[in-house]
Amino acid sequence: QVQLQESGPGLVKPSQTLSLTCTVSGGSITTDYYYWNWIRQPPGKGLEWIGYISYSDNTYYSPSLKSRTSISRDTSNNQFSLQLSSVTPEDTAVYYCARGQTDYDYWGQGTQVTVST
Repeated sequence: QVQLQESGPGLVKPSQTLSLTCTVSGGSITTDYYYWNWIRQPPGKGLEWIGYISYSDNTYYSPSLKSRTSISRDTSNNQFSLQLSSVTPEDTAVYYCARGQTDYDYWGQGTQVTVST
């Protein structure tokens, strides 16, 4: 059974960089043909896909967030991470990590990140 768990600060100040890590257990992030995603849900809104890192270390980002987003991985710890720079209160959301390319079969429980002074 694959499990994903998000971790990171719950409060970030405006203009700073949001950093989250997803720890994966029960499967390797380098296993062929799997994609590892970051997705968020702002309060009162729908899910927004942020980007992914693939089994082969390729990345792809939402065009609307691309200029501020970086996703990387640590294969020794079976983790992948999100960095979102220059955050504003509009980046306040529950952030999820999930496995899949267009359909997601495993999700983390989500972590609330609030951007505020």
